[in-house]
Amino acid sequence: MSDRHFVDTNILVYAHDLDAGKKHATARNLVSHLWESRAGVLSTQVLQEFYVTVTRKISLPLSKPETRGILKNYFNWSLVVIDAPVIMQASEIEETRKLSFWDALILSAAFSANATTLLTEDLNHGQVIEGILIKNPFI
Repeated sequence: MSDRHFVDTNILVYAHDLDAGKKHATARNLVSHLWESRAGVLSTQVLQEFYVTVTRKISLPLSKPETRGILKNYFNWSLVVIDAPVIMQASEIEETRKLSFWDALILSAAFSANATTLLTEDLNHGQVIEGILIKNPFI
């Protein structure tokens, strides 16, 4: 099996935010590649945050029916359900790594999916946490 890449919310948002300029093109190409290679991993947290962000917080919000259609497509990806063990591990990562709980929850979900890479712009590019390489695709 090829490497698994966990995709953080900001990458998905940029892939669908037509007003995101260069980040839109980069994220769109990345998500498209992950779709084709079936190497992308998401979590229920990421999809919830995506829904709220693209329907309420971007300059050209998507309609709720359109966003539900996008979500249905992403349900075909490998999906981590945020459950009790993921939450407990996140609380430990938060404490030991001094991260926000939400970033720790993303890392915990990536770890539970055996992802080798976390694609995000929220953590330090090149850092390895819990054996997962952090990559900012916009650098």
